[in-house]
Amino acid sequence: MRFATDTGGTFTDLVVEDDDGSITLHKASTIPSDPVAGVLDALAVAAEARGLTLRALLARADSFIHGTTHAINAIITGRAARTGLIVTQGHRDILLFREGGRTEPFNHTIPYPKPYIPRALTFEAPERLLADGTVLVPLDEAAVVAVLDKMRALEIEAVAVSLLWSTVHPAHERRIGELIEAHLPGIPYSLSHAVNATLREFRRASSAAIDASLKPLMTRYLGSLSARLASEGFAGKVMVLTSAGGMVEASEVAAAPIRIINSGPSMAPVAGRHYAEREGGWRTAIVADTGGTTYDISLVSDGRIPMTRDLWIGEPYRGHLAGYPSVDVKSVGAGGGSIASLDAAGLLHVGPDSAGSTPGPACYGRGGTRPTVTDACMALGYLDPDYFLGGTMKLDAAASRDAIARDVAGRLGTSIEEAAWSILDLATENMVQAIQELTVNQGIDPAEAVLIGGGGAAGLNSVFIARRLGCRRLLIPETGAAMSAAGAMISEITSEFAVTAHTSTAAFDSGRADAAIERLRGEAAAFASRTGLPGVTEFIAEARYEGQAWDIDVPLASTEFATADDVAAFRSAFDAMHEQIFTIRDAASEVELIGLRARIRCAARPDAPFLLKADPGADTAARTRPVYFAGAGWIDTPVLRWDAIPPDTDFAGPALIESPFTTVVVDPPARFRRSTAGALLIEA
Repeated sequence: MRFATDTGGTFTDLVVEDDDGSITLHKASTIPSDPVAGVLDALAVAAEARGLTLRALLARADSFIHGTTHAINAIITGRAARTGLIVTQGHRDILLFREGGRTEPFNHTIPYPKPYIPRALTFEAPERLLADGTVLVPLDEAAVVAVLDKMRALEIEAVAVSLLWSTVHPAHERRIGELIEAHLPGIPYSLSHAVNATLREFRRASSAAIDASLKPLMTRYLGSLSARLASEGFAGKVMVLTSAGGMVEASEVAAAPIRIINSGPSMAPVAGRHYAEREGGWRTAIVADTGGTTYDISLVSDGRIPMTRDLWIGEPYRGHLAGYPSVDVKSVGAGGGSIASLDAAGLLHVGPDSAGSTPGPACYGRGGTRPTVTDACMALGYLDPDYFLGGTMKLDAAASRDAIARDVAGRLGTSIEEAAWSILDLATENMVQAIQELTVNQGIDPAEAVLIGGGGAAGLNSVFIARRLGCRRLLIPETGAAMSAAGAMISEITSEFAVTAHTSTAAFDSGRADAAIERLRGEAAAFASRTGLPGVTEFIAEARYEGQAWDIDVPLASTEFATADDVAAFRSAFDAMHEQIFTIRDAASEVELIGLRARIRCAARPDAPFLLKADPGADTAARTRPVYFAGAGWIDTPVLRWDAIPPDTDFAGPALIESPFTTVVVDPPARFRRSTAGALLIEA
């Protein structure tokens, strides 16, 4: 038995895989002040559903997979550790200067962003290594010890070290690490060459700073999670999801917590790829995960999950750059808990502020009084107040109507239904705009893709989103209400290793490239050995045309660089990738190899069916309820239980399709059917 959890802003999702390969879904409210308690609550719900105690359930499991926003929330809220930074003398302002770029180049009212570690906590180490390893200035160890003494007096809780050329020659960084262990025992530290082996100074320093600042917090959090699970009877492995769409053991994450900043959202594309291949083999899938706070979207094309090294925490250029490989997921502040409000001019806004789980939407009855997207859906008749979470949580429909009447309808001079539709319609438009920006920027026509909707609130407006996009094909997986947790269950144990290896096709240094490949191959093999599982390794080159500022990733079909033909094959692969991304190739320019990376994947579960256990007792009784649709008003709409819909049979809208965890709204123009595997396929 295996567990996979995803801690969201409103609910904690749990997927349980039994020994026969069947899976079940469970949810519990997230507890922001104690996320582990929310995880244990979800496990208790699963235990109760099986007629077991929590201890008996946990005793049956051999692995627990956990996705969390704890790390990124700590950065956003300023709860990360008080961290000091040591840099090469003369480079104290590296985090202040940052990299070039502005999202609004002509808006001069925006204040210059503050560095992740303030200048007052940034210290210089007298040392200087050159690119060829020459020691220009020897490391002044006495000066470093004096810096560490200052850090102790300043009550520093973690230390980051980022020196020039450390990715090529890390001797000075390693020695400073030894000095930290000797003079600040027990204080965690991060060395930039080990965290992010990139030549770019700011990215490397930023990665090291963020990683170090998270170590005390995540060590405590993961230690608490492991200890509390063990105290309840769990004796298996605790795995944690990474930003790169895989998972690693909790002990490895605690040593490099920067790897899990985008932990939860990275799993939706993993699940989306699985369902796109299973249900239709679509070439391009738009994967959209609707949570309580955000709407996360990504593109899966030709079976490849998009990756990025430009992971920003906050707005690009204004936030903090993690600079660590991550699944490329775009988020907008639109979800089930997004709050609707009117500005001073009387214009309606939805989000980005969210009611979260506490106090939550007005209909939750937890003290929330402001209208949200969920309240709008309640007022439109989309949600059954007596069947939310399968009837385990009762909703207050009157509270939703009161909140909308007071804050929106009354001020706009419209009916509650018209105001509720306007809220949902604006939220839909925000989501559509986000998808259009993502697809059009990559030259993809949404009409040619399938839209895959995930998250508990996805079914409420995904039909409307698909129609606005011109995307006729909509897929709501049977596990869509917990899609990130489902992706976690089918994800692989992964890691990535990087080496700086600069050379050019003008005079290619085959020895350097081959040595880098061998080093990466050894590191990947050692990782696979630690997991005890066979692994598949993919090698990637970071390369650019000479004179370009930025490099691109080029998957390598061959890792040989011994002959001129090998170098020509690398050059050809780069030209093809550059043309695919930018529509041009430059045969006149030489190609620079900047670095090499190895990404290893170890399968964590057998190649077995991944199917949701159907409810054999699903209610088949015919029922209807009034539902409001714009342009049609209130319509008596059939209400169907998801598991009671016969497979491979076409139905026409309108309809409401309910499961214990989600409701899918199908308006009159749409058609739908349930696949043999249990997913909903809708033609918008």
